[in-house]
Amino acid sequence: MYRQPWYRRHFIAAALLGASAGLSAARTPPVILVLGDSLSAEYGLKRGSGWVALLEQKLTAEKMAARVINASISGDTTSGGRSRLGALLAEQQPTHVIIELGANDALRGLPLDLTQDNLNQMTQTAQKAGAKVLLIGMQMPPNYGKDYGARFAALYAAVAKSNKAALVPFLLKGVADVPDSLRLFQADRIHPLEAAHPTLLANVWPELRKLLK
Repeated sequence: MYRQPWYRRHFIAAALLGASAGLSAARTPPVILVLGDSLSAEYGLKRGSGWVALLEQKLTAEKMAARVINASISGDTTSGGRSRLGALLAEQQPTHVIIELGANDALRGLPLDLTQDNLNQMTQTAQKAGAKVLLIGMQMPPNYGKDYGARFAALYAAVAKSNKAALVPFLLKGVADVPDSLRLFQADRIHPLEAAHPTLLANVWPELRKLLK
């Protein structure tokens, strides 16, 4: 009876083991890390009603197995996010990173170059760790000045383009830019009400879904 040489049997066994490992890795659910500020941290809302929590519900409804980690902190800036990201990547090993930061930089009058550099560094750090990145852009109210507002909004597109990252241009589209928009905000006129958060998710979901596919 013909017997395969030992090295051939070894090669076939190794190939089957590798294929099995590859299938196992392919079936591992994505891990989505959200690195944001109060807009993602459910500031002023009851727990489980913000857009990140709604994202978890959406994934379940779409029968898309994924784990969502909300590492957002109210008041956080791009500098704060940059300082926290390395440890989060090492601990959580996300496959996808959503960066929703920058609004507090502008509210505090921080230099736009600093904000852009921080976003660049966070995007590149996440990508080097093997994660796909989705940048969430923001816009400033008109009272900040037309020139400043345009430059601030444009820096998100610039970071996304230079790093080939995905982009949602404006998280609050359909909330902050509609007639009588104040009805959709809390008393501070900064943080959206619970009723507005499905719209925030609707802005994020199409781009995130592309990355998950």
